[in-house]
Amino acid sequence: MTGTAAVRVVIADDHPMFRYGVAAVLASAPEIELVGEAADGGELLALVEREQPDVVLTDLAMPGMDGAAACRRLAASRPDLGVLVLTMHADEDSILAAMRAGARGYVLKGADKAELVRSILAVADGQAVYGAPVAQRIATIFRDGGQTAQPTEPFPELTARERQVLTLLAEGARNSEIARQLGMSEKTVRNHVSAILSKLGVPDRTAAAIKASETWRRSGPQATA
Repeated sequence: MTGTAAVRVVIADDHPMFRYGVAAVLASAPEIELVGEAADGGELLALVEREQPDVVLTDLAMPGMDGAAACRRLAASRPDLGVLVLTMHADEDSILAAMRAGARGYVLKGADKAELVRSILAVADGQAVYGAPVAQRIATIFRDGGQTAQPTEPFPELTARERQVLTLLAEGARNSEIARQLGMSEKTVRNHVSAILSKLGVPDRTAAAIKASETWRRSGPQATA
């Protein structure tokens, strides 16, 4: 986030009263500007196209196109866009679905104003953010190895471009070097790195590099295409 311009945010939730409550909270935060509301994933995609926000605040369970499906579409079309999931679901399947879809943050409904505003601003700045209960759940998932079998291909949740970025990151390349080698801007690289951290459930670049190296060592030669 640069300068003093307010972070432009849209909300997607199928409960009007919940949207009303969140809107009231954000109205009291001068650093945030709410520019639109949607009741499902389809409306959200149209709203993002029209308003070009910096951050999407979305629930997962919505009629029609749900939040995870919308998130996948947005991650493909707008990798610079920060998606922050705001939901009541803290189960493993929901958390992993959001991470694999490209969400940059995951906060539970019931978070206070300070946490919500802080999370929105962090996601707008390219960071990966998780509320404390979610972070604890993620730590448990990865400590216990999750409930699902390991896939044959390492990191199937990553896009081909994200695997390329991860490969260079694991080799110790800085964002400027990754940008130069892959022909993209440093901001786009930062967004890809944030998505990688989110999807791999790791806190920083070092942890991502270690996880990648260990996984590739167990799986044989890495695929970066």
